[in-house]
Amino acid sequence: MHCGKFRQQYTRREILKQCANGFGAAALTALLQDRAFASESTGKTHFPPQAKNVIFLYMDGGPSQVDTFDPKPMLSKFNGKSPGDFFKVEATQFDNVGKVLESPWKFKPYGESGIPVSDLFPQIGSCIDDMAVIRSVVSQFPEHTFANYFLHTGSGLQGRPSMGAWVNYGLGSECQDLPGFVVINGGLIPPGGLDCFNSGFLPASFQGSIFKPGGSGIANVERQEKSGQTQIQKLKLMQQLDLLKQQQTGVHDEIESAISNYELAYKMQMAIPDLMTFNSESKATLDLYGFNAEYAPTRTYGAECLLARRLVERGVRFVELTCPNVKGDRWDQHSNLKRDHENNARAVDQPIAGLLKDLKQRGLLESTLVIWGGEFGRTPFAQGKNGRDHNPFGFTMWMAGGGIKGGMTYGATDDWGYKVVENRVEIHDIHATMLHLLGLEHTRSTFRFGGRDMRLTDVHGHVIHDIIA
Repeated sequence: MHCGKFRQQYTRREILKQCANGFGAAALTALLQDRAFASESTGKTHFPPQAKNVIFLYMDGGPSQVDTFDPKPMLSKFNGKSPGDFFKVEATQFDNVGKVLESPWKFKPYGESGIPVSDLFPQIGSCIDDMAVIRSVVSQFPEHTFANYFLHTGSGLQGRPSMGAWVNYGLGSECQDLPGFVVINGGLIPPGGLDCFNSGFLPASFQGSIFKPGGSGIANVERQEKSGQTQIQKLKLMQQLDLLKQQQTGVHDEIESAISNYELAYKMQMAIPDLMTFNSESKATLDLYGFNAEYAPTRTYGAECLLARRLVERGVRFVELTCPNVKGDRWDQHSNLKRDHENNARAVDQPIAGLLKDLKQRGLLESTLVIWGGEFGRTPFAQGKNGRDHNPFGFTMWMAGGGIKGGMTYGATDDWGYKVVENRVEIHDIHATMLHLLGLEHTRSTFRFGGRDMRLTDVHGHVIHDIIA
């Protein structure tokens, strides 16, 4: 990523056109085999990075902070009482405010740090000494779609580049035959849709590629031609047609991205079968991720997590995992809190713990930043009788690996787990910290668009230095 402003660069095709004569063309052809060089990104950092890759474990719907990583004994003491007797109740999404609701789960300390974790996550709890639990995150939006855009892109409006696209654009890919930004779809695309993973005003080749944890992994990647030579001839014809169109109309991102995608898809036909085949993994590794679990969503998410590890091993910069379908609701329990939070936790607890342990034993956790969280939290009082409404005023996310100081908590909510009272963390701060760990200064990571220098953190964001090792 450039220091200061991004400048307008020549495209690969323009360079080839201008260097067509002479020895430079031959050298350039070899260099362009390296996708990081061929990309519009420089792949340069502003300072030495502590992480090379990111895995974002997106918990779609908004897990309850007071039922997972932020225990509040006050809720048990005043369970069933009117919340208005103790604190001001803000307007809620569905205006159905019930009584103070204690957590249905107990908390107990884990690891040498003794950080309490809910009984929902006994296996993730065993990894607590590698995690920084941030209990003071806030969002600007209480509704799923806008909050999802905000979490993913730093803006509540549709159309901005996803954080994965920013990372992919800024650093390029270390992998020649796979995309730099991959979204593993476990069955639930979040409210806001695929625009959560879009490239916005960045070049289209940097948007997220959707994989599935099984089969071929990605649609329409299988080779249809029996002869490899036939396919090569087809690709050459498409390139000639694209270049002809480009000569007629000038350089367009759509044409450049189409050419890039053709080239990458050809390489992926060779890489995907090996990537998606888990036969080389030991039985102990498969068991660690939950491949033999009785609960089908656990097996699905286990395959997602193992695929994420295999992707970062191959140099993919940014991997996001969506939630599996538990045949109920995602982490959005307006009713049936106990049943549905337990189902969602059962699906992800073992696979996430398996991922952290596997990364660590392979020496990959040091260079891989793992982020866990949803778009907001839940209220400490009930919606109706047995649910919780959306709460953007204070919720929990955690980070592990990639330069993070493990075994610590940061920030705090009030005694009810309702609002932040210490070390408020904006989503922009999460993004700024992520970029910092990747070696990028968020205020200098800009792209000129619409007459101004745009960035993931807009005009906001502070690095959370206290959680960095």
